[in-house]
Amino acid sequence: MAPSLLDVQLTAPHELSSGHTSVDRKIFPDGIKTSGQHPPIYELLRPYSDFPKEITGKTVWKAEEYANNPERWIHVLNDQEVNELSLVADEFIADNTPLTGISKDNFHLPKLSTLLTAIRAEIINGRGFILFKGFPVEKWGLHKSAVAYLGMGTYLGYFVSQNGRGHVLGHVKDLGEDPTQIDKVRIYRTTARQFFHADDSDIVGLLCIARALEGGESDIVSSHHVWNTLQKERPDVAETLTKPIWYFDRKGETSVDEEPYIRTSVFYLEKGINGRVYSKWDPYYIKSLDRFMNAGVIPHLSPEQVEATRVLEETCHRLRLHMILEVGDIQFLSNEHVLHARTAYKDHAPPAPRRHLMRLWLATPESEGGWKLPFHDSTQKKRGGIQVNNQPPVCPLNAE
Repeated sequence: MAPSLLDVQLTAPHELSSGHTSVDRKIFPDGIKTSGQHPPIYELLRPYSDFPKEITGKTVWKAEEYANNPERWIHVLNDQEVNELSLVADEFIADNTPLTGISKDNFHLPKLSTLLTAIRAEIINGRGFILFKGFPVEKWGLHKSAVAYLGMGTYLGYFVSQNGRGHVLGHVKDLGEDPTQIDKVRIYRTTARQFFHADDSDIVGLLCIARALEGGESDIVSSHHVWNTLQKERPDVAETLTKPIWYFDRKGETSVDEEPYIRTSVFYLEKGINGRVYSKWDPYYIKSLDRFMNAGVIPHLSPEQVEATRVLEETCHRLRLHMILEVGDIQFLSNEHVLHARTAYKDHAPPAPRRHLMRLWLATPESEGGWKLPFHDSTQKKRGGIQVNNQPPVCPLNAE
């Protein structure tokens, strides 16, 4: 019999002793500012020869291990759990605390917190994904759903800004933007296909508010299984992906004096002895760099990089676990060792609602059990994310 969802060791996060600076609570109500996008510390990047030839452990999984064993990765919220969420959300709303000020300190979940602590450990160090079912979005509406969803998220990590406008509650929804204008447009705001990628956070959450007429389906893959497969089939591609020769576009979401792109690698090793393989990838942020390449500011992709891009996507697609998010489903994924994708979609005709997912980006600093990443903000509570100057965090209840 397959192990159940809760057959994991419970590990509570440690208290953070350092790693963030004091900020103005009038701007950042929870007292913590998103760190933002940064290049790696290049001296900490390791050569391909230091990478493992094969990764073992729970982070390496195959789609067939889960496709027919839903009890291993799906948790249906029971009445007791929903009632606890409902009561705490109502109390939070009655207190008139801004959504951007939500934290474990003001969103107490005495019973559900045990499950969420176990899931946090499994996302960070285990298979890297979970699907909740039975979240009553249609009954609760957007406001209460957002409160309860953010409240759950605080037990997994610290929410970080997802764009230059400070959205800590994001919305994956078509706003009619042109997906071919990839140097300006974020693809989550269109109906276009999203290729396999990782977001700029440790964990990403997606709550389904409304489904599309067709398409918009989810695929995920263990990047450690992908790594092992590349090592067997295309070690040349694996090596190319470990080199800090890749430029990622920032699409104008930059603070004063920051470069408009970041030079990095796709696969890293954690800091320290026996560091794990960490992946950071989004092909749209590579393909949108033509304006800099054509101006001679950065080099064009080499034939080896073009080939690596193709092979990586094809390998992810071949090894993927496919799922369809229904209304009231919540998917939480690791961005350290899971890559995710979305099929293109078509919305219902008005007045039916458009496909809509509420998104969270969550940080898990190394001081609280997170991965030891080769970035200067690795110990900060809100590492990663996208922060432009002192843009305050905001929680819009719908796409804007």
